[in-house]
Formats: sequence, C-alpha cells, structure tokens
Amino acid sequence: MKIPGIIKYQSVHQGQALRDLERAFKNLLTIPKYGFPKFKKKGKKDSFYLQGSIKILKGNYIKLPRIGIVKTYEILPSVPVKNLTISKRAGDWYISFKYDARPNQTTKERDIIGVDVGINLSATCSDGTKFANKKAYKQAKKRLTHYQRRVNKKELGSKNRAKAIKKLARIHKKVADIRADALHKLTTWLAKNHSTIVIEV
Repeated sequence: MKIPGIIKYQSVHQGQALRDLERAFKNLLTIPKYGFPKFKKKGKKDSFYLQGSIKILKGNYIKLPRIGIVKTYEILPSVPVKNLTISKRAGDWYISFKYDARPNQTTKERDIIGVDVGINLSATCSDGTKFANKKAYKQAKKRLTHYQRRVNKKELGSKNRAKAIKKLARIHKKVADIRADALHKLTTWLAKNHSTIVIEV
C-alpha cells in the first residue's frame, strides 16, 4: 500500500533495529558464512518494522504506534494486523502488513495444466492459452538511457544529481511494477483454475 508524504522514522524503529543487530551477531557466531553485519546507510533501502498497537481504521487510514494515523492511497481491509514494514522506493513510501487470512476455494477448470516459459511469450499453456511478454524494459530503454546520461553529467553529491537519480529510479520502478503485475496475473490465473501445475525445467 502506498503512503502519501514522508515519514520521519528515525525515532520509531530503534527497538527492532537492536533486535535485528542481536540476530545478526548470533548468526555471525553460529553461521560464519553470514559474515560481520553491515549497517544500513540513510538513503539506501530505507525501511523499518513496527509491531504492537496497530489498527486499521475505516477506509484508507491506519493507526501506527508512535507515528499516529497515516493515510494510504488504497482502501485497507478491515483485519487485525500483527506487524508491518514501511519502506521507501523511488521517493515514495509503502506499507506492507501481516495478518491471518483464510484462502477461498475456487472451482477448477481442469485438474492439471502444463506451462512452458518462453522469451517471445511470457508463458504458453498446454490448453493453448498464451500470455504475452510485456517487454517493459525494451519499451523504457530510451528513457532509461536518457536519464542515466543526465545522472552522469551531474556533479557528485549535488542536489541536482539526487533529483536525477530519483527520476531514474522511478522509471526502473515502473518497469519492475509492470513485470510484477504481469507475473501476478499469470500465477493467479494458474492457481485459481488448476489443481496441478507442471512447469518444464
């Protein structure tokens, strides 16, 4: 769920940060391959975790501990929330939360279906159904190249460079969202309408 505006989060996530640090050091001592924990830097993968007194209010409002009432762009389901994560992507803030849900049983069109994943087509099914490849990156390649050049021309550490990086990040995010949407639609259709799905490896 997208959240309008910017959240000042430095003072609200310290407890979880300490728990994450404790777990990281335990992993270091018990599983050497994890290595020494790396501390997050401001501006890179900004996110924080909250739990406790979280309540979804009517419509698109949610009450968060120590932050207060926050408005989202989408209507929220009226469910009890266990915990949530707030993250920043391409200048926008997003909220994702965990809750118990019972899956709805759907009537299946057929027991089994085969899926062949391709390049020109995203997927071809054994019943003849074909899913087109959106080719989001190809469509956005010109804009990506243009904004990448603008980033390279800006002075390191300048505000103009930061603005150019944000614009470039928004295009990358749009490409990723188009791909994720196409994949979600494909997997949802397969899961809702078929009991067994066979994929060629």
